[in-house]
Amino acid sequence: MNKSNIVLVGMPGAGKSTVGVVLAKSVGKPFVDTDLLIQQRYGMLLQQIIDKYGIKKFLEMEEKVVTELDVKDHVIATGGSVIYSDSALNRLKRNGIIVYLKLTFNEIEKRIKDFKSRGIAKEKGTTLLDVYNERVPLYEKHADVTIICSNKNIEDIVFEIKENIDTHCK
Repeated sequence: MNKSNIVLVGMPGAGKSTVGVVLAKSVGKPFVDTDLLIQQRYGMLLQQIIDKYGIKKFLEMEEKVVTELDVKDHVIATGGSVIYSDSALNRLKRNGIIVYLKLTFNEIEKRIKDFKSRGIAKEKGTTLLDVYNERVPLYEKHADVTIICSNKNIEDIVFEIKENIDTHCK
């Protein structure tokens, strides 16, 4: 089966949306951001959904949007919490190569200025470090390709993704 989608996963702040747009332009594919699809479907910002319905319901909503996503030959940026849903990941893997954009915790922490309002799926009292430590092993487990993004600009990351995708597809 042809895996024509490039699916970006990683922590909030890793650059999935930013890299995704540039990558899509670079490879001539349409771009989809699942966080934006969630916001469009439910008419609220991610943080508003989390505040109103709670984490469990948010994760169910995210899973529903991702499992219903039926696109081919796209670049897809996922929300960082998609990694918690086996059914969403299986759906994404069916037609796509999972690319993990990896950064150190210190880099993620520097990039996220709006931790409390960003719409990060986390339980109350959970720190960003807790989320990082919980999610990184999951990203590593499910990734077909891991891109170390530390000290690289967007163009370098996009180039490396394209190189790895070409190698992966041979």
